Formats: sequence, structure tokens, C-alpha cells
Amino acid sequence: MKTKRSVRLFFSYLLLILIGIASVYPALWTIMSSFRAGDSLFSDTFFPKHFTLKHYSDLFHPENIAGKQVPYVKWYWNTLKIATMSMIIGTLIQLLTAYAVSRFRFKGRKTLLSTVLVLGMFPGFMSMMAIYIFLVQLNLLDTPWALIIVYSAGAALGLFVAKGFFDTIPRSLEEAATIDGANHWQVFTKIILPLSKPIITYISLMTFTGAWMDFIFAGLILRSRDQWTLAVGLFNLVDSYSSTAFTLFAAGAVLVAVPITILFAFTQRFLVEGLTSGASKG
Repeated sequence: MKTKRSVRLFFSYLLLILIGIASVYPALWTIMSSFRAGDSLFSDTFFPKHFTLKHYSDLFHPENIAGKQVPYVKWYWNTLKIATMSMIIGTLIQLLTAYAVSRFRFKGRKTLLSTVLVLGMFPGFMSMMAIYIFLVQLNLLDTPWALIIVYSAGAALGLFVAKGFFDTIPRSLEEAATIDGANHWQVFTKIILPLSKPIITYISLMTFTGAWMDFIFAGLILRSRDQWTLAVGLFNLVDSYSSTAFTLFAAGAVLVAVPITILFAFTQRFLVEGLTSGASKG
């Protein structure tokens, strides 16, 4: 019995190690490539023979890149603006939607939840053509507001995690506040939100990350180079110049990961609490 348990434990650790290597190796290869001299995709060594910061410098000085228009700073600002606005608006919409569904009993509530659940089973790109036509009619094509509106509105479909969190908050707190004369908005802002820091952190991170990393929808909506986000710009950088700009792409990809890494590092505790515990336990 003990031998079987040891064998099972050994293969479990072996599987985790293999998964870890498969996950970490591409990221390390990209980081090492960003410091490698030259611009080739292929290299016979994992670590660069000669380290250089030229690719990072070129991203902020596009005039040094012969024959290539790479307004990286502009792309970075476009992505940051879209992701931040989407995070703020989307988080507010999702919190309000989840709170209403969690606390109020209204006609069609179960139907609404079932509809949202079914819609969440379909991939988002199935509705892209309909959204594209809708944005064309509103004259929003090739504008950052098109992405902000779609990302923010789509955040409401992820209400189940927030609803589950709100369900753990004791109703007695709201009843006591109501007896003291508080209205629904005051209950939400002064009682519910202060208790919901973990779930607010989770929703904000997921919304920000989704907008920051999206390529498919952004590539469909944004047409002009100056309006591109990082994902669209970096893809076109490699796609337009084959593999001759791979090391420049690698440097850009590393800088893309910096904000997300910092956010996850500083909010990891709240993120875990938002997924594993309720407000009544905090």
C-alpha cells in the first residue's frame, strides 16, 4: 500500500515538473531572445552569447529601426488606455449586475441566469461579425471606444463568481443598515463594497488582463497603425517582416508582460481570497 502511494506521488510530481517546464520554457526562451544580438528566430544556444539591450532601446527609438514603422510607445499607451477604462467600467457593471441578481428576487431572474450561463458556453468570436456590423453603424470602427464598450459590456457575463461571493455576505448586515435608514445604494457602497475587496480585485484583474492581451477582436476593429494595441502591433511586426524582427518582437513581448506580472504580484493575496473564501470568513 505504501509502495503504491509512493509510486503515485512520484508520477504526480513528475507530471507537475513536465507541465512546469512546458509552461516556463517558452517564456524563458522569449526573455533570452530579447537580449540576443541579431534578429534571427533560430539560435544554437539557449543563453545569448552576447547580451544586448539594443532591442529594448529600438522600441523607444523607432527611428533606429531601418525600414520598419514601430510606434511601440503609441501602441503601449493605446493598450493601457483601453485596458484601464474597460477594467473600471466592466468591474462596476459586473459588481452591480451580480449584486442585483444575488440580493433581489425579480420576475425572470432564473431565466436570466440560465441565459447568461448558456451564452457563456459559446466562444466570443461567434458574435464578432454581428458586433462588427453594429460598430460600423455607430461609426465606431477603428476607435478605442469600440473595444472599451465591447469589453465592458461583456464583463457582465462573468457575474457568477461575484454572485457566489455576494451570497456569502450575511443579509443581517443589510437589514441592520436598512433599519438605520440606509437605501439600497448606500448599502451597496458602504457595506457590500468594503467587504468585497477580494472579489473586486479578481474582477478587475480578469477584465484588465482580457483587454490587455486580446488580439482577435482588436485585430478586427482596429485598422490604422496608430490605433493598434500591443497584441495587434507586435503580431503585424513579425507577420510583415517574417522572422527578421523576432528579437525585437521578443523585447516587446517581455515589456507587455511587466504590468500584468506586477499586478498579480501585488494582488495575489486578494485574488486567492476572492476565489477560495467568502466575505463572512474574512
